[in-house]
Amino acid sequence: MLPQITPTLAWILLLVAGLLEVVWSVSMKASEGFSRHLYTTITLIAAWLSFWLLGLAMRQLPLGTAYAVWVGIGTVGAALLGGLFFGEQLTWPRLGCIGLIVVGVLGLKLLSAEG
Repeated sequence: MLPQITPTLAWILLLVAGLLEVVWSVSMKASEGFSRHLYTTITLIAAWLSFWLLGLAMRQLPLGTAYAVWVGIGTVGAALLGGLFFGEQLTWPRLGCIGLIVVGVLGLKLLSAEG
């Protein structure tokens, strides 16, 4: 039996789930189509943990809020790390759009009745 998920704990789980989404998306890219076994293993473990923590957070948070925040964290992290590690373009317009995602995620958190 799992312990009670408080609103604060749900947000912490969601943050960690989002960060793990960044890990699995970046490691998936690094796996080169799942041909590099270490990165493939990291991808699978991080994805499983990310989904599991997202599911736990959803015990307390609404689906739309939890999913949007999870995807937002993953999108921002993957875009920034894609530029850093894989030479993907980080133009000012792209960075501006990433900033809009951050504002949206923060808005969902601040306007959420769940904590």
